[in-house]
Amino acid sequence: MKKIVVFASGSGTNAENIMQFFEKTETGSVVAVFTNNPTAGVIEKAKKYSVPLEIFSKEDLNEGEVLQILNNFKPDWIVLAGFLLKFPKNIISAYPNKIINIHPALLPKYGGKGMYGMHIHRSVVENKEKETGITIHFVNENYDEGNIIFQQSVVLTGDETAEEVALKIHLVEQEYFPTVIEGILNQII
Repeated sequence: MKKIVVFASGSGTNAENIMQFFEKTETGSVVAVFTNNPTAGVIEKAKKYSVPLEIFSKEDLNEGEVLQILNNFKPDWIVLAGFLLKFPKNIISAYPNKIINIHPALLPKYGGKGMYGMHIHRSVVENKEKETGITIHFVNENYDEGNIIFQQSVVLTGDETAEEVALKIHLVEQEYFPTVIEGILNQII
């Protein structure tokens, strides 16, 4: 069984979906949740699934403490599920091609520094895009530039608000993220 560590900064709905999914499979198991936000909703979700939790600061992440703690869990895969800090080179180097992220847009559109959450959805609406979607990709040293693993598009009518686009994207994330991770663990993706 492959060991997965999830990093999240917010409410943790994607993290919870992953924990719930892998509770029911033999493929992998979420062995820890790491968060940089001491008030994040993901904390309660990790407790709900009895998953070990690590709370850290940006300094801990960038100065190597997080890597030391991470190594104790010996993860096969690291999954970023709404993690908002730039991932440091020391972790990327220690786990090459073993870190994946989900982005709520069809990269390369709407990627890069500052492009997350509602910032993306507002931009999609303002630019009158006909479609948007999700991208699951490997993590490298640059925001949202790692090799793409999977994309799923969502058709837009042009009448949606940014909040409605966010809801559509969230549903697609919930549907595909765990199964794509499982495909990676099974080496079929």
